[in-house]
Amino acid sequence: MAVRRGTGEIAHLGFRDLPGVLRSGDLLVLNDTKVIRGRLRVRKDTGGAVEILLLAPTSRVEAGEETWEALARPSKRLREGMSFRVGEELRATLLRRLGEGKWTVRLEARGSVHEALERNGEIPLPPYILRAPGDPSISDDAVRYQTVYAASPGSVAAPTAGLHFDADMMDRLAPAGVSTARVTLSIGYGTFSPIRTVEVEDHEIHPEEYSLGMDVSAAVDAARDRGGRVVAVGTTSVRTLETCAAADGRVAPAAGTTRLFITPGYRFRAVDALLTNFHLPRSSLLALVMAFGGVELVREAYRRAVAERYRFFSYGDAMFVF
Repeated sequence: MAVRRGTGEIAHLGFRDLPGVLRSGDLLVLNDTKVIRGRLRVRKDTGGAVEILLLAPTSRVEAGEETWEALARPSKRLREGMSFRVGEELRATLLRRLGEGKWTVRLEARGSVHEALERNGEIPLPPYILRAPGDPSISDDAVRYQTVYAASPGSVAAPTAGLHFDADMMDRLAPAGVSTARVTLSIGYGTFSPIRTVEVEDHEIHPEEYSLGMDVSAAVDAARDRGGRVVAVGTTSVRTLETCAAADGRVAPAAGTTRLFITPGYRFRAVDALLTNFHLPRSSLLALVMAFGGVELVREAYRRAVAERYRFFSYGDAMFVF
């Protein structure tokens, strides 16, 4: 779906039509984060099944020991100090209960924790994609739930707007005069936490690590100089660009953590167009899209998407707002 902000025009297109919607001179900004194998299936000494979902690292003692914030279930049946073996080379210990099913977990490996997770963990799919232990689809998920340009491990979920791209589409961009640049924002569990506050602005978004290099800054400058648009692929690319943006739309190289929560009324500085999926109500993602496209126009786009039986969620359809 293509949504034009200036006129309110809404058109139904296929993703294959993207190069025709973009303009020569545009810059496409991609989030190259990679989803870690942070879903650990373990068992208690009694044989009971336990699942640990890694959310965000909190400290790294050495290559073979790290602590993480994690979800563990069934949380009420677990206690501090419980330790579980994950495969033959990784151990997970519940250090401290944090509430709401969250724990501080220590991971210990014979070598690198990251490499041990790659061999023994699973890709943490959204809860509406069901996979039973031993399901042969699990091995396919490791490929399907990553963008074709994923490079920087650290996320617990994929930047889903990027899942639409394949190698063929990437190859079609340059001949259309469209360049690309890559930022990194490690997507955390908080991105998908529903907004429970009465006022949207009172919602607190969890901090997420990001980096934007000098090459991206230069690419944005070049796009501005040639009259091209900065097109963000996904809300995470938007948040990274806007975190680093100056009033004139230029972006400065930076790395750190961001809590930027974009709601209607926000003045965008760096982003001119947005490619994004269809998001759930009362989510920070939808709040950002409404801020960019306009509340009523986005509502109308969603009404038409429902009427036309568009697919929502991670493997769903996309909209291009410009």
